[in-house]
This record gives sequence, structure tokens and C-alpha cells, in this order.
Amino acid sequence: MKVNKSIASFLLSALLLFYFPMSRGDVLPEYRLKAVFLYNFIVFTEWPNFTDSSIALCFYENHPFGSEVEALNERRINDQMIRVTLKKSGEGLQDCQVLFISKVEMKNFSAIMEALSHRSVLTVADSEGAATQGAILNMQVENEKITFEANLAAARNAGLTLSSRLLRLATKVYQ
Repeated sequence: MKVNKSIASFLLSALLLFYFPMSRGDVLPEYRLKAVFLYNFIVFTEWPNFTDSSIALCFYENHPFGSEVEALNERRINDQMIRVTLKKSGEGLQDCQVLFISKVEMKNFSAIMEALSHRSVLTVADSEGAATQGAILNMQVENEKITFEANLAAARNAGLTLSSRLLRLATKVYQ
């Protein structure tokens, strides 16, 4: 997926939102910012031979985003539209291009990752240690700021390319 310079500039600026501190105990703004991160993760990821008109962003039904995911539904990235899909645990993930794995679902992490092996799915989590366990991107809250780490080996295994502009903002990049 290619992005022109002005759009990329704007989106990179939006990604910098994680430099603004969050209020303690204020859950909704955390996931509003994490939704912005998800959007930008999609923008700065390339899928091999992907030509569909929509990008399936999947969440399990027990995700912490609440209505924040609705803001992502039908958002456009160039010629593609994000389609938010809610999945039930154990439901097939073959139609997902992006999968958010919440802390609640980490108990099923190994099974989820096995179901996605050899599939070009951008896995994103927000659980400590998720990147070292195989998630491609993992968001965290550090010093009241949202940060993220990237697992390049997992991205390569999924056939995905993460933009260097995205990787520069990661707090840690696992090779």
C-alpha cells in the first residue's frame, strides 16, 4: 500500500500523539489514542500482493476499545476502506488483515498465532511480552505515554513490511 507524501506527513504527525501524556485512570483516552495507533500501523504496513478494496481490522468481542473502534470503521487509506470486524473467540481469522489481541485473549495467544501461521496478518497486542512471544506490534503505556515495540522477525514470517518511518518511533525493535 503506497501513501503520498502529504498524507504520510499528516499520518506520521498523528502517530506522534503518543508523546502527549495520558491521565492516570482515564481508560477511554488511552484506547482512543491506541485506535489512532492502529490506524497508523495499517498505513505504514505493506501486505504482499494485497489488492482488496477493504482491509479487515479484527477484534474479539471482548476487546477494551469500546466504541473507539467504530471511528476506524469505513476510514479510507488511499483506495481501501477499513472494515472493523468483531470475532468470537475461536472464530476463523482467515479474512483478517489486522488482528488486535487484547490482554483478555492472551491466554489463547499460542492458538491464535498458530491459526495465523503462514498468513499475512498484522498482529497487534497491548500486553507485556507480546512482541517477544510473536505479536508483530505491541502497544504499552510507559511513563503515562503510549509506546510500541515491533517484532521484525514476526513481520517477515507473515510476509509483511513495516515502514522505516514506523520503526523509528518504536521503543524496541526485535530482529
